[in-house]
Amino acid sequence: MTESDITSRLTELRSQLDLHSYRYYVLDEPSISDAEYDRLFAELQSLEQQFPELVTPDSPTQRVGARPDSGFAEVAHELPMLSLDNAFSDEDLAAFVRRVEERLDQHELAFACEPKLDGIAISLLYEQGLLVRGATRGDGSTGEDITLNVRTLRSIPLKLRGSDWPERLEVRGEIYMPHAGFEQLNALARSRDEKVFVNPRNAAAGSLRQLDPKITATRPLVFCAYSTGVVEGGSLPDSHYDTLLQLQQWGLPINPEMRRVSGLSGCIEYFNILAEKRSSLAYDIDGLVFKVDSRPLQQQLGFVSRAPRWAIARKFPAQEEMTRLNAVEFQVGRTGAITPVARLEPVFVGGVTVSNATLHNMDEIERLGVMVGDRVIVRRAGDVIPKIVSVVTDQRDTSRLQPIHLPTHCPVCGSEVERSLLNRHRSGVQSSSSSQPSYGSIYRCVGRLACQAQVKQALLHFVSRRAMDIEGLGEKNIEQLVDRQLVSTPADLYHLSVEQLLSLDGFAEVSAEKLYTAIQASKQVSLERFMFALGIPEVGEETARVLSQSLGRLDRIRQALPELLVFLRDIGQEVAAEIVHFMQDSHNSSVMDALLQAGVQPQASGELSAALRGRISLVDLLRQLSIRGVGPTSAALLAEHFSSLTALLQADAARLSQVPGLSSKAQQGVLSWLADTQATELAVRLEQQLAEFGMLEGSADAPADVTTLPLADQTWALTGTLETMTRDEAKAALQQLGAKVSGSVSKKTDAVVAGPGAGSKLAKAEALGVRVLDESELLALLESCR
Repeated sequence: MTESDITSRLTELRSQLDLHSYRYYVLDEPSISDAEYDRLFAELQSLEQQFPELVTPDSPTQRVGARPDSGFAEVAHELPMLSLDNAFSDEDLAAFVRRVEERLDQHELAFACEPKLDGIAISLLYEQGLLVRGATRGDGSTGEDITLNVRTLRSIPLKLRGSDWPERLEVRGEIYMPHAGFEQLNALARSRDEKVFVNPRNAAAGSLRQLDPKITATRPLVFCAYSTGVVEGGSLPDSHYDTLLQLQQWGLPINPEMRRVSGLSGCIEYFNILAEKRSSLAYDIDGLVFKVDSRPLQQQLGFVSRAPRWAIARKFPAQEEMTRLNAVEFQVGRTGAITPVARLEPVFVGGVTVSNATLHNMDEIERLGVMVGDRVIVRRAGDVIPKIVSVVTDQRDTSRLQPIHLPTHCPVCGSEVERSLLNRHRSGVQSSSSSQPSYGSIYRCVGRLACQAQVKQALLHFVSRRAMDIEGLGEKNIEQLVDRQLVSTPADLYHLSVEQLLSLDGFAEVSAEKLYTAIQASKQVSLERFMFALGIPEVGEETARVLSQSLGRLDRIRQALPELLVFLRDIGQEVAAEIVHFMQDSHNSSVMDALLQAGVQPQASGELSAALRGRISLVDLLRQLSIRGVGPTSAALLAEHFSSLTALLQADAARLSQVPGLSSKAQQGVLSWLADTQATELAVRLEQQLAEFGMLEGSADAPADVTTLPLADQTWALTGTLETMTRDEAKAALQQLGAKVSGSVSKKTDAVVAGPGAGSKLAKAEALGVRVLDESELLALLESCR
């Protein structure tokens, strides 16, 4: 390539990447996949590394620079970044509109309305269309220079799009963290045993004030423009609303909920619409901002000491309030999980009076450091269950505080309470990779179906529509059956007579006969429904389906070692441990036996899935044994050298030293493992079970030619009404072909099946360019895969 060709390609790549960032962050209309964007970025990065003299400051690769030598420099705002006055009621808002109309001697003014994002206010300065500075609001007059950090945000253009922008343009807006990004950030922090953020606003603030911009670049921050400051060498529209639309044309994101309305009635209607929509938004807002739309009228109205006369923030009821924790009670759920519930001094928060809040688990209590008697901050967002987010430690009265202790016995039945243990079920031995047990965060009552709190909930779950689907057994009828001691386990349902059902309140002969028939009909049930109906902790519909389709028979599921279960798709150690613990429990085992003796017949293929038959190699087996120091590379070296588990079990230090490329750390780990009789016995049992199930390479049941399911690793979605089958039937058919069926549509969705009445999912699929099939195309696909 000539230098001219290289320069042309660099320009083309930068232009494409800027366009795709604009479509993704500003228009919310991505036109390429993330993988394709990454490919273009990598090509640009490679060319710039080869020809560093051709790198430009506005290149997408130049978002992350060197860290500042010390703290952030101060920035004096040329025009102050003022606060807004607040309105807390429709009456306050009406008074604002009346004041504005009287000052201007005009009525039915146009107002620009937009959500008040709960983030960090910043200023972006563009000169000749290039971003030259980013600064925080600070005290309104002076902020901090965070240029290096804001350059890392892909939603902030390094160069404005189009043309005709002012020579100097200051754009003001909010940097915030969406809910999904906040949850991912905290999940990562928990996995690293690091401190989590209290709320998205704190997370955004902390992310922006990182001295190392590379850290900021990893945080899920988003920018939204809401106004302008300094404008020199050019002009903007006379309308505030049109100004924001112009900023969008230049590549700056604006809020899609922004509207222009007329008069007080329009403002109130907009507020009510957004108040209703607030809980479904992907980000936090704490109110709405109303601005006189005409910029000349804004200038005419002017300012008071700290706020413009032409704008006001109509606040929502507070979502966080302070109150006192009076007590903690422990509730018992369907699976026996013991959950702490905070009893609070009643406080009005998020539009309702809150007297109870969740504390999740004992780990959360420890993290908060909360004690009975503490002053606490309670948060409620939309319809979300209120929760305690922090403790007001500077208002503690230590003489009134009481530590919170988990009860040693179930508050309902008096059975012992135990903590979930992740590696307890390695066939009676601890993992060789750790000398200490690995605990989960859940405590459970071991009384299981002997506990009244669990029996009723377990039965309700067992008979529910997506489980055994026994119509007519609602909560009141279950309560009667349990309270009258007619039923104590799910198996007892199948021994009920019509006469016993007639004895229940509200039943006549026809309804009793109908319920009896429904119970008997439920004996023919799919294995995945049966597995879901059992109520195994951590096993939802999807995991039950994976178990059924992967192992094909109930007896295999009941026998499976946890180390075998983790070879199944989407089943990790904690879920595997819960399944095995449930299956090995004597009471649960007797209930399953009683169900089968009563005639319940879980139906499945009986075959191991094609994706598992003969697919587990010696390398896979060694990796699953968690031998200290043995990773994927070491496992491959050991498998190649020894060829079988039996040969490896006979190895000594001399033989291990002969394995080409095996590190001394791995050799020591294997020697320690070989000295652990329980660990090696587990390995033998696991290999035997893999062979018995037909999962091990070379197993007698393994086919010579292993094929994968036709829709393996694909994500599908269903929308609208189907005529020849229900959506549940369509979902099951797709899942049998290996597809994961999601309830939403995203860039990662492979296909959407749309029937009559399809709504937002279809619209989003079309916008994202996702493949869309109608019912006839789905049926043709299913037929071709038979």
